[in-house]
Amino acid sequence: MSRNFSLFILLAMILGVGAGWWINTNMAAAAAEETAGNLKIVTDVFLRLIKMIIAPLVFSTLVAGIAHMGSAERVGRIGVRTLAWFIAASIVSLTLGAIMVTLFQPGAGLNLPLPPEDADVGVKAAALNLKDFITHVVPTSIADAMAKNEILQIVVFSVFIGVAIASLNEKAKLITHVMEQVVEVMLKVTGYVMLVAPFAVFAAIAAAVAQHGLDILWTYGKFVGTFYLSLGLLWVLLVVAGLVMIGPRMFGLVAEIREPVLLAFSTSSSEAAFPRTIEALRRFGVPKRISGFVLPLGYSFNLDGSMMYCTFATLFIAQIYGITLSTGQIITMLGLLMVTSKGIAGVPRASLVVIAATLPTFGIPGAGLLLIFAIDQFLDMGRSATNVVGNAVASAVAAKWEGELKDGPADEDGVTAPTYPLAPEATPSGVPL
Repeated sequence: MSRNFSLFILLAMILGVGAGWWINTNMAAAAAEETAGNLKIVTDVFLRLIKMIIAPLVFSTLVAGIAHMGSAERVGRIGVRTLAWFIAASIVSLTLGAIMVTLFQPGAGLNLPLPPEDADVGVKAAALNLKDFITHVVPTSIADAMAKNEILQIVVFSVFIGVAIASLNEKAKLITHVMEQVVEVMLKVTGYVMLVAPFAVFAAIAAAVAQHGLDILWTYGKFVGTFYLSLGLLWVLLVVAGLVMIGPRMFGLVAEIREPVLLAFSTSSSEAAFPRTIEALRRFGVPKRISGFVLPLGYSFNLDGSMMYCTFATLFIAQIYGITLSTGQIITMLGLLMVTSKGIAGVPRASLVVIAATLPTFGIPGAGLLLIFAIDQFLDMGRSATNVVGNAVASAVAAKWEGELKDGPADEDGVTAPTYPLAPEATPSGVPL
């Protein structure tokens, strides 16, 4: 099942590069731009479908997961441990990005025309301060939060509901059962949505190459190469941390999550991989009550790839302008990014918004964002895949801490389960997912 779907995704990527190259080389610039825009319709529809299911899926999985934990004390214990892991991973990601971009200096001596000081970068760089962040966490309306896909607000509301259900025990048994059924329904809907994924991947890759040509892969070769090298080192650190915590089984986890990682990479969306990550973790042995709690939190607090990118891109732009930051300024920047990068899941170009808000603080022209716009999609692929890896490792570690990491597939009760709603025979067209 997973292997066939991964092959479909890889084939779509290869065909997308070929189709995009043909459009770029055989059509006039205006026609290629128009064709790329039409191709993006497929990708936009797919991402809209993902956004359509992400709010109810996060809500139901989180509420069901907390309800199964049985007590507020247990929820608090897992939450504190998980957040501690997230903070440690964030510090490592931000610091590694700063070290790598400072070591390799990808922006030094890069002969690119600098944008004017008053250039419109197309990103609203609203000030992100502690007051706004804290007040934004609490939703004024859960309906509004779901309508806007405000993941962090949905998480807060879900935690309250889940803890309330857990505290009522048998009195809320029916509601717990209903939430479990909602999870199953949403996973079934997810299976239908995923049938569109290969087509969306093809369209996304073809549109990018059609617009910018294959040269876009080389224009900023040093920047892209160094960033992906940094991501590779981060992956190694995550795997090593996983080995320390869960032992040799970490390699099995890496094998299980290859599909959601590939999906996140090819669509440049961590959200697209959320349902598949839950299924991969279940096959690995992480009960849904654990993954349903940790993953939604991870989407707000554990975006390792995105945080590394914020540091890397900010210092890269500084290098382009010949601006040298002191060690103290870099440390301050890391602390600022640590706060402003939380709760950005679901925001379009969220990393760019954070960078745009950070640049003026250190005297770096905000127009420098124009220098990385052209390749942002290709960089987003890597950071989205890294986000999935980081959250998968965190979920497995949380299950290990609770003594609930199983040797085989686990269902919502933490026992082995041979079947799952997303089995190939359950799909309407018979196409393996």
